Amino acid sequence: MTNPAITTPTMYNPAAFVENDPAELQAIMRAASLPVLISPGKNGLLATHLPLLFEAPDRLIGHLARANPHWRDFDPAAPSLAIFTAADGYISPSFYPTKAETGKVVPTWNYQAVHATGRLEVTEDPAALLDIVTRLTNRYETGRPNPWAVASAPADFIASQLRGIIGITLHITLLEGKNKLSQNRLKQDQIGALAGAARENPALAAAMRKANGL
Repeated sequence: MTNPAITTPTMYNPAAFVENDPAELQAIMRAASLPVLISPGKNGLLATHLPLLFEAPDRLIGHLARANPHWRDFDPAAPSLAIFTAADGYISPSFYPTKAETGKVVPTWNYQAVHATGRLEVTEDPAALLDIVTRLTNRYETGRPNPWAVASAPADFIASQLRGIIGITLHITLLEGKNKLSQNRLKQDQIGALAGAARENPALAAAMRKANGL
């Protein structure tokens, strides 16, 4: 579906931080612990924190509680936005060698983010809901010593639980990625920031190391 409103960028994104690699965008979305879905509604914005699963090439799936007004009140003719944040953390000026040289440094926050914009669709179909919860469960249970499966619970119990949720699909028309990881700093400050982050925030340090080739 073509809609100019759904392809309008939502993110302030200086050129140094733009991330367009599809594999990296998907990695950020997978690493995000709890995305936020934002939709325009009848009385203003609606926002829900919920797990969302990316399915190639261009959709996100998840579900809302039936009691959540988000699915009833959103405007299906307007774009919705899902926001993902992966590694992030505070960067102290004390990390930079430039602090000792000139003092001309300030704090910042490094982070990885993806904005997925598109058309939101809801479903109450039991088969579609079962498929959504099965896919989400498999995503988060895979690799656990004793993975739980939807089929582990009685079928009638699962059917009753499905009646309490609404399935959603966000049909993505724009993916924006941002890796703000000190790429705009002098190399010596990148190294200093990496050392500081490694002490305080190993996940952020790993992302910074990759982004800056350190």
